[in-house]
Amino acid sequence: MNEDKIKKFQREIGYIKSERYRENIKKLISWLPDYFFEVPASSTGKYHPKYALGEGGLVRHTKAAVRIAYELLNDESIGYQFKEEEKDVILMALILHDGLKHGETKERYVRFDHPLLICHMIESHAEDLTLTENEIKAIVNMISSHMGPWNKDYDGNEVLPVPSNRYQRFVHMCDFLASRKFLEVPFQENEIAD
Repeated sequence: MNEDKIKKFQREIGYIKSERYRENIKKLISWLPDYFFEVPASSTGKYHPKYALGEGGLVRHTKAAVRIAYELLNDESIGYQFKEEEKDVILMALILHDGLKHGETKERYVRFDHPLLICHMIESHAEDLTLTENEIKAIVNMISSHMGPWNKDYDGNEVLPVPSNRYQRFVHMCDFLASRKFLEVPFQENEIAD
């Protein structure tokens, strides 16, 4: 496992309660391409707040989405609807949701089908994980629909599924909120300032 990559998400991994899930997310993070830890969240700068731009912006965007989920899942009025293991799986999906945003090897622009690429990567490593088939399916389903209504390619073809259950809608909501320009999250050295 690549300890340097894992270290960048130490706090977020700590939000996950299950030791088995923590070990699996560490493996998955270590398989992410190096560029994931370097690129901005938006290749044009149009679709994300300032904190998500520049070097490491995609990591900061991911951390913001995970933190939003963590805060909401720990609010009794919202989090009650999810079991503890479901909360862990949601957090795992958000850590990984943009893992191949520029493709398997870095391409100049964001890949529209990036949710499907990371889903394929997770599924192709199933034998190296201790996740059940249902757990992998849950993570993949949440990631594949995280783009919400932005599910059509540049030719207008519907490529990505839209969220259709509460897990998918929750993941989309957290990603959506982390991309809103009016919501600035304060960072100090790539960690959310508390």
